Amino acid sequence: MLRVPVSLLVAALLLQGCGTFQRLGEVGSPPRMTPPGDPTKDPNWNPVSLPMPHVENTPSTANSLWRPGSHAFFSDPRAARVGDIITVTVNIVDSAVLDNGTSATRTGSQAVGVPDLFGLQSAMSRALPSGTDLTKLVSTNTAGSNVGSGAIKRDETVQLRVAAVITQVLPNGNLALAGRQEVRVNSELRELVLSGVIRPQDIMSDNTVMHDRMAEARISYGGRGQLTDVQTARYGQQILDVISPF
Repeated sequence: MLRVPVSLLVAALLLQGCGTFQRLGEVGSPPRMTPPGDPTKDPNWNPVSLPMPHVENTPSTANSLWRPGSHAFFSDPRAARVGDIITVTVNIVDSAVLDNGTSATRTGSQAVGVPDLFGLQSAMSRALPSGTDLTKLVSTNTAGSNVGSGAIKRDETVQLRVAAVITQVLPNGNLALAGRQEVRVNSELRELVLSGVIRPQDIMSDNTVMHDRMAEARISYGGRGQLTDVQTARYGQQILDVISPF
């Protein structure tokens, strides 16, 4: 039976202490929602830094209604500034089927004999057990086979819409987004978190953008609550899965 040191269990409990105390405080009530706030104040939020093109100075033109660098003649009502809201449409439909098979066989046969050895075969015959045939001292046979097969079939479908806030306008005009959505049903809280970088040209007329237009996209869809707790292995079991050599 594998024994886990008490100090290791105590360390694991301390590491998980905040989450454990939060769950203990929610006993008898549904999970608490995260209060709305500034995405840039999140400890996990980091400013986006990407390669930028060379900045070119555009000369002003007198007596012209066209402003150099504009994307349209009239003003654009779509989101373009920090703090503006844009709707991101997440439509992930992924399917993957992999099937691999391997087969390998190997056989070998070897025989070693010493019929003549500088005239010492007579002495060897007397030293070896009676009836030993010097021409067949060693004989080996080996055989091995290996057959392996593997198959992966995965179907994923996620269809969601979430409003995100523009957190940065990069020097080349691209927009950094950050969005978060929480929906609580009974005692289960579903969370959708996304971030990424989009081009203003990819924003459609209804102020929406597809998720596949986002560069450096990070989309997380999960939850917490009673159902998630049942489906999550206990801390002790997770530790045993990591350190157990069997």
